[in-house]
Amino acid sequence: MTDPALDERFRFGDAHHNDGVHTKIAIRRLNFWYGETQALRDINLNIYEHEITAFIGPSGCGKTTLLRCLNRMNDVISDIHVEGEVLLDGQDVYAPGTDPVVLRQRFGWVAQKPNPFPWSVYENVAYGIRIHGLTNTREEQDELVKVSLERAGLWDEVKDRLRDAGTDLSGGQQQRLCLARAIATSPEVILMDEPASALDPLATARLEELIEDLRKDYTVVIITHNLQQAARVSQRAAFFHLGRLIEVNDTEEMFMRPENQMTQDYITGRFG
Repeated sequence: MTDPALDERFRFGDAHHNDGVHTKIAIRRLNFWYGETQALRDINLNIYEHEITAFIGPSGCGKTTLLRCLNRMNDVISDIHVEGEVLLDGQDVYAPGTDPVVLRQRFGWVAQKPNPFPWSVYENVAYGIRIHGLTNTREEQDELVKVSLERAGLWDEVKDRLRDAGTDLSGGQQQRLCLARAIATSPEVILMDEPASALDPLATARLEELIEDLRKDYTVVIITHNLQQAARVSQRAAFFHLGRLIEVNDTEEMFMRPENQMTQDYITGRFG
C-alpha cells in the first residue's frame, strides 16, 4: 500500500506518457566499470522525446554515471569500460567510428553548480554558437544570443549587462545563463545534473518553470535528489539503487503506486 501522506507531499505534472511517442534514447544491457568497480549493471531504459525523465535514487547509485554515458562524457576518464548499447534515434553512440565530439553537439549539459565561463554574459552564450558555425553574420549571432537568453528566462534581466562578467550574476541567474549556453547550440537532448541543488527556493521555482517549457523543443533528462521536484517537473521517473535500475514508470504512477518495495521505501523516506 502506498503511504497516504504522498497525496499531500507531492504535486504532479502532466504524467501523460503515451507508448506511441518516439523513443529518443534506448539504453540496452548497459554495464559500466571504473577500473574493477562496476558502477552500472544491466540497465535497460527508454527515454522518450519531448518528455522530462527524472533519475532519482540515493547518492552513489549510478545516476550521474548513466547521464554521462549518454553523451560519452565518461570517455575523458581513464580506465573505464562500457558494455551494451545507448541508441540515439536508433544509432548506437558507442558504435565504432562514432566521433564523441560530434555526438556531444547533440546534447546540452547543465551541471550541479552554476559554472559560467569567466567571460561576459554575451560571450558565454556566443562562444558555442561561434565554434559550431551556427551563424554567418554578427547580426545573426546577436539574435541567437538574445533568443537563447529569452528561452532561459534571462534576457530582461541582463539585456543591459551583456558586457558584464557572467560570474557577477546571482546564483540563479548564473544557472540560467548556463542553460542559455546549453540551448544556444540547438541540441536535441538536455542533460541536467541536479541543476537546482545550489539555488534558493525562488530561483529553483523559476528554473523548474523553464525546464517544463523546454520540453516542447527538447528531450530533457534531469537528476534530482528532491523528490518533490521530480514529481513537479517530470513525466517519467527512473529509480536507481547500487548501480541497478529498480523501477521506471510514469512519475505519478511511480509515486502513488510503486511496484517495488524498495521504491516505496525510498520515496517515503525510509532510506536514502
